[in-house]
Amino acid sequence: MAFLWTLKRLFKCSRETRTIVEASRLYCSSMSSGRQHVNGVDLYYEQTGRGKHAILLLPGALGSTKTDFGPQLKSLNKESFTVVGWDPRGYGQSRPPDRDFPADFFERDAKDGVDLMKTLGFKKFSLLGWSDGGITALIAAARNPELINKMVVWGSNAFVSKDDLKLYNMVCDVSKWSARMRQPMEEMYGAQEFAKIWESWVDGIAQFINRPEGSICMELLPLISCPTLIIHGEKDPMVPSFHPHYLHKNIKGSRLHLMPEGKHNLHLKYAEEFNKLVEDFLEE
Repeated sequence: MAFLWTLKRLFKCSRETRTIVEASRLYCSSMSSGRQHVNGVDLYYEQTGRGKHAILLLPGALGSTKTDFGPQLKSLNKESFTVVGWDPRGYGQSRPPDRDFPADFFERDAKDGVDLMKTLGFKKFSLLGWSDGGITALIAAARNPELINKMVVWGSNAFVSKDDLKLYNMVCDVSKWSARMRQPMEEMYGAQEFAKIWESWVDGIAQFINRPEGSICMELLPLISCPTLIIHGEKDPMVPSFHPHYLHKNIKGSRLHLMPEGKHNLHLKYAEEFNKLVEDFLEE
């Protein structure tokens, strides 16, 4: 059964997990960090580089700057780009508040991210969104076309299918994950809190199945006007290939780049290839 195979791959991907752990250690001495009060919460961010082209990095579910984007903060061209990573409300170092998942949590994250960049003084910027962060990026680009320069998304989806729901339910119990899979998140949140937040996330993402066609942001895709690059790892066990193809079909003028050996964390495992792909696209 396909999903049992997927689950098996998830629990045994020690190499990918090790890559994520290592990513958290990749920091540049020129990096600054702090908190900004945005929409009623204190959002943690890290910033590096001095280029004119500003970039906002948007992490995945329960993710943070530290766990999700080490190679990008370290190695994206600092002469060309100013790179900002952030922890969405309730994640990482943007706590309190406790994370919750109301029906509009992606919309809320999109507004928080855009307003953080405004608060930091950026008038226009590009978006790099991974997984849940890619969904947030899609919404932000659709809602703020005048602010977004370009966008890159990977491991993302605009709707929840029945197949997706099966997968989410199969990974809901983190006690069944390997120790290496749990390690980065348990270090960030503590074992009990991580299990609690993850279960809440599964419930939060599953609620979209009750919307027409399982839509998260399908209706917003035609509103995206910025140049968009969609990257997909063809061995991604979390996101079936019909999702990037749907995005490509419904975002006008978008490009789809397939990485044959890429999995869900392709930007970490193949950081050099990924970073060059992104830099080339953003500098066109």
